Amino acid sequence: IMDGNGRFATSKGFMRLWGHREGYKTLKKVLLTAAELGIGHLTVYGFSAENWRRPEQEVGGLMSLIEEASRHELRDLVANNVRARVIGRRHELPPSLQQAFQEMESATKDNTGIVFTLAINYGGRAEIVDAAKKLLQEGAEPETITEEAFHQHLYDPTVPDPDLMVRTAGELRVSNFLIWQAAYAELHVTDVTWPEFGEAELFDAVKHFQKRVRKFGGLADPA
Repeated sequence: IMDGNGRFATSKGFMRLWGHREGYKTLKKVLLTAAELGIGHLTVYGFSAENWRRPEQEVGGLMSLIEEASRHELRDLVANNVRARVIGRRHELPPSLQQAFQEMESATKDNTGIVFTLAINYGGRAEIVDAAKKLLQEGAEPETITEEAFHQHLYDPTVPDPDLMVRTAGELRVSNFLIWQAAYAELHVTDVTWPEFGEAELFDAVKHFQKRVRKFGGLADPA
């Protein structure tokens, strides 16, 4: 959860959109570092369904930045063997941005490295509602609706549940992000804002995760 772009910009005396651009630079570095660490999947919260409530100028700037980044980074994504995916209510996005996402996914679909998933116009509750609607549209009977069947109707069922959820800028909440998938995710919160999040912070998050004992509702294995 990439939080703190606006606060970082304000602390430096800049407009909030400058902070988002700095956050974009951070994302590029974190993605490559994650790939080098052998992390198979990285999912980031780029723009929530609730972010439309922000000032029109900021929202417009974010949409332009996301489209610009999607097109500009395409060559590097291919060169670095990154497979890019986008989740969220894409049909509500500007047509040019939808097209940019389609081109990005198509160009990287055969890549075999890290899977980078960008959540745009995304909300965890909305994803659950949309999955339920799909099941109803298919005429699913109650006895056939299992957790696995439900999972198959999420925006991208090929992405495994996250092991670790990292949030920057110190906020202690998940903000409607992957609330179905992250049921057993380990949480790591850092006070560092997203633009300041670097290799050292990523290493620290991974190190703390490796020390956790994951029980999934059961008991820890005896030592």
